[in-house]
Amino acid sequence: MLKRLYEWTLDKAAHPHAERWLAGISFAESSFFPIPPDAMLLPMCLSRPERAFRYAFICTVASVLGALLGYAIGYFLFETIGQPILNFYGLGEDFAGFSEQFNDQGWIIVLLAGFTPLPFKVITIAAGATMMPLYILIGAAIISRAARFFLVAALLWKFGEPVKRLIDKHFALVTTVVGILAVGGFLAIRYLF
Repeated sequence: MLKRLYEWTLDKAAHPHAERWLAGISFAESSFFPIPPDAMLLPMCLSRPERAFRYAFICTVASVLGALLGYAIGYFLFETIGQPILNFYGLGEDFAGFSEQFNDQGWIIVLLAGFTPLPFKVITIAAGATMMPLYILIGAAIISRAARFFLVAALLWKFGEPVKRLIDKHFALVTTVVGILAVGGFLAIRYLF
């Protein structure tokens, strides 16, 4: 299922309304969708490097807005929607123990999850479920998501063609590394819980 979702997401990078899809996927990924927007951001930046920073801005704004939906899911709909999402990631059973300490270091966790391959939706839902102050979530999400997406955009803008050649030449290796990072992100979240 995840592979089909990933391929579907990648196909949207070449769509005539790719920027809208990028915004939608960035929004959804922060609250419930399992595929990160990087799957679209990378090919879009490689094909149009002059728009790389525009794409990073779109990802950042949509992702922070999506974090608010994730927060609302955790705050208002934890039992019906939030808990099943955490269960999907194998984190549902350990949530009670984690939630007791989440707000003490929640802003650090939001910063880390927003910048790394950790599933950001798990953190935004946890922030709502534990009633983290909303300004902390928004501030940490803006900093971490902007840092992540603008770093990717800057690297692809500066080194786009060599990166494109590297990906074309070593596609299997690159996808394996991305897969390992994604699995590592899920394992890190599981460890945090």
